[in-house]
Amino acid sequence: MDTAEEIIVGYDGSAEAVPAVHWAARQAVQRNCGLHLVHSTLWPAITNDLGHVPGIEGSGLRRAAEGILTEGIERVHDEAPGLTVKTTLFYGWPAEHLRRLSSGAALLVVGTRGVGGFMGLMIGSVSLELAATAHCPVAVIRGGEHPGGPVVVGVDFGDWELPLRHSCDLAALAGAPLRVVHVEKKHWIPRRIPGAATSTQDHVEPRIQALLDSAALIAHETIPDLDVQKRSPIGTSIPGSLLAEAQDASIIVVGTKGRGLVRGTIGSTAHAVLHHATCPVLLVRRPSADLL
Repeated sequence: MDTAEEIIVGYDGSAEAVPAVHWAARQAVQRNCGLHLVHSTLWPAITNDLGHVPGIEGSGLRRAAEGILTEGIERVHDEAPGLTVKTTLFYGWPAEHLRRLSSGAALLVVGTRGVGGFMGLMIGSVSLELAATAHCPVAVIRGGEHPGGPVVVGVDFGDWELPLRHSCDLAALAGAPLRVVHVEKKHWIPRRIPGAATSTQDHVEPRIQALLDSAALIAHETIPDLDVQKRSPIGTSIPGSLLAEAQDASIIVVGTKGRGLVRGTIGSTAHAVLHHATCPVLLVRRPSADLL
């Protein structure tokens, strides 16, 4: 892990953004890396009058935006006293600024509303755009985190090694177990399999067992003493079964298959997990050259 990289966290002053700032601060301490707190305001798109209102002390839209950054620093220090924080105030669409900053960053962290949610944007709009376009992994933080709970990562027969390695790092930093999950999707579940949508099979198909064993091997090569749990639930819904395996999770890690907003989305499984998870979600995608 490159400790010289920084963690970027977006903060808009909303209640939904506070857990993101706290989580990012803990990660910065654990990784011994820098924290970059960013606020982006859309007010210049509405008015050019951002300055002081005569006769009203501390007034003005620019001062209000600066106050949000100051408040964000206080939130950071609530979680990690003494942590050095770099701050930047931008004007314009938050996702564009955060996407640009994400190049070379260790993580980009946002709340469930995305940055700029105070302007009435649809919940998750900025988070979804960043998940599809950012140059680094994107952590979307919401309540429901279980401290000490497992780091849950979904694997399939595609490109799963990068999400797995990020999962190993998270588990090692938190001192938590790693739960590797592959969901075998069935269009119909026989009644004789109790709780089949979420339970692990007694007899795992050889190819699935080989996948889980390969993932566990790479996990142990990455972090030798890591506690690795292997699960292979059967379900009619891949994201539903993955979420069922993550009810006690501290975070869920999923890879994304999208190639940006124009060419597609983040992938149906990642999209569903992001919208329905009750704990933080880390979305990991290999940036494509057209997004650089």
